Amino acid sequence: MDTLSTADALRVVQLRKSYDANEVVAGISFSVPPGTCFGLLGPNGAGKTTTLRCCLGLTQPNSSEITLCGEPIPARANTARNRVGVVPQFDNIDPDFTVAENLLVYGRYFGIKDAVIRSRIPELLDFAGLGGKDGARIQTLSGGMKRRLTLARALVNDPEVIFLDEPTTGLDPQARHLIWDRLKQLTARGKTLILTTHFMDEAERLCDRLAVIDHGHMVTEGAPRELIATHIEPHVVEVFGDEVATWARSRHTLGERLEVAGDTAFFYCRDTAPLLAALADEPALRYLHRAASLEDVFIKLTGRELRD
Repeated sequence: MDTLSTADALRVVQLRKSYDANEVVAGISFSVPPGTCFGLLGPNGAGKTTTLRCCLGLTQPNSSEITLCGEPIPARANTARNRVGVVPQFDNIDPDFTVAENLLVYGRYFGIKDAVIRSRIPELLDFAGLGGKDGARIQTLSGGMKRRLTLARALVNDPEVIFLDEPTTGLDPQARHLIWDRLKQLTARGKTLILTTHFMDEAERLCDRLAVIDHGHMVTEGAPRELIATHIEPHVVEVFGDEVATWARSRHTLGERLEVAGDTAFFYCRDTAPLLAALADEPALRYLHRAASLEDVFIKLTGRELRD
């Protein structure tokens, strides 16, 4: 990026981080205006978590210019983090404390008086769908409840910016939708969200803008619908059945692009009429016709191979 506003909630310019000879973040730049949700997407090992840690001043970059809440990072990271909330990838709630005690102890790290924290607890728990659970022991909570408690804890200090590292991984659909609703409420209140996720529907729903990184490099950046329109044909037809790969390859001209993965052929089309007409004559094949999605963009840019 050539120009980035100093009024941004987060500003990252030419971030680089290496471990020995392995450069895990290779000069990425992005900015996040206040009151928006920015998504950082990429396969496992792409450099997402390292980027977040550098932005928070928890990992020392090799070179960069980072500003968080107007503070230079890492020089004034402690000051910036007083205005930041973090939902880590894995819940680290203290099992020895009750729900309310977890919030109380966490709030003390920010120097907030106990009376102020206690006054905030009912609202925080209601927001997280945990009303009436203040005295509950952590061992009695479901996985979804623990995840929502981690979100409530991240809001104890009324942060301006909230970092969320895969906030809905492992949750059932009901819990995911509740957290999505709460995150939308936060941006409506003017909070800034920095989100990493492997759920492309989550990114498409929540993010105003997002960046895709792979092998430490910025691959693309933009609004979700803009990226879909730029990188992918508007229609996708997924075809399933015996010998589908042979059938699909013999008819690859029926779409602009064809990918075969396992027992599924993906036709990317601008006009689906010829393909659907051909499929009407193939009763042994099943198909799904859908609009292109952010997941299609992600797979096109980063590949279908498994990452560990």
